Amino acid sequence: MLVEKIELENGTAMGLSFAMQNSSLLVIRADRGFVMCGYLDMEAASALGDVAVKVKGVNSFEDVLAAPVVGATQKAINLGIKVGMTGKEALELMF
Repeated sequence: MLVEKIELENGTAMGLSFAMQNSSLLVIRADRGFVMCGYLDMEAASALGDVAVKVKGVNSFEDVLAAPVVGATQKAINLGIKVGMTGKEALELMF
């Protein structure tokens, strides 16, 4: 498991990378929410009331930051996050 601080314009996020058998499970957490890879479940994040967005096809923190958002919980949308913006743009709104 790799835990790494990720410096962004609006704050410092925490990246978590966990090597699975065929790929990595990736999450980057900001103060108010997180960006997750395709391994994790949007319905669960929504049901738990999280500010969460999903990106797909990522293998590193850099990929997560550059990838387009493909899904967002209502709480994320309420912060101004939109499908199509980058993971980094979404994270900046989570501080």
